[in-house]
Amino acid sequence: MSLYYERDGDGDPVVFVSDAGLGGWLWGWQHAAVAGPFEAIVWDLRGTGRSDAPSGPYSLETLAADLEAVLADCGHRRAHVVGCGLGGAVALEAARSTTRVETLLLFGTAARADAFGLQALFAPPDDRQALESSLEAAFSAEFCETQPDVLDGIVEWRADGDADRDGWGAQVAALEGFDARDWLVEVTQPTQVVHGTADELVPVDAGRDLARGLPRGEFVSLEGAGHLAFIERSRAVNDQLLGFLEDHIED
Repeated sequence: MSLYYERDGDGDPVVFVSDAGLGGWLWGWQHAAVAGPFEAIVWDLRGTGRSDAPSGPYSLETLAADLEAVLADCGHRRAHVVGCGLGGAVALEAARSTTRVETLLLFGTAARADAFGLQALFAPPDDRQALESSLEAAFSAEFCETQPDVLDGIVEWRADGDADRDGWGAQVAALEGFDARDWLVEVTQPTQVVHGTADELVPVDAGRDLARGLPRGEFVSLEGAGHLAFIERSRAVNDQLLGFLEDHIED
């Protein structure tokens, strides 16, 4: 089993965990902002991109163990973890079950499986038209109308690095039965939950509920942004991300 990752920059490590089926391209906007003052680590989940794709289904425990393996290979005992959607659920599981998580920053994440509606995000990597159409569920209508060049670039990256149907299905299976509400009190790391109010895949109220259930949870809404709010509002999100990280750097 081989996992692909890239690392860049110095300082405290920040590891990014992608949403179901999406490659490491997802964090390009944040990687550029973080690398330098921090070490940015971006990896392809098993089933995606340049990582191996063993037959599924996968479990959250397995994906959290993969995250732990990446950090161990980088020589890091702990890291700040940033996740979206399925990646947010993996980050929560890792925070509960391992000692690797310093802080959490979660986008478009909920505490229970029935709040995730990620199916609309999938498209076969070899179907450019389907890839483009599926982005309408990932972003706000305003972003899709005003940023066609960005969407064209994302389609190219998705065609090159996203999971096929088998990999997607194996990853999404990890959310089956997921319900963290009873154990959120065990996640005591500082956590910021960021949610676009126009998220069509994970309702914004589910993000609010997640933040309320975390002992050190803070909720931040991005008015009018979709599921991939950190791309739509990259400048504002990057400032917020860096501020959050700087507030929690170990002495």
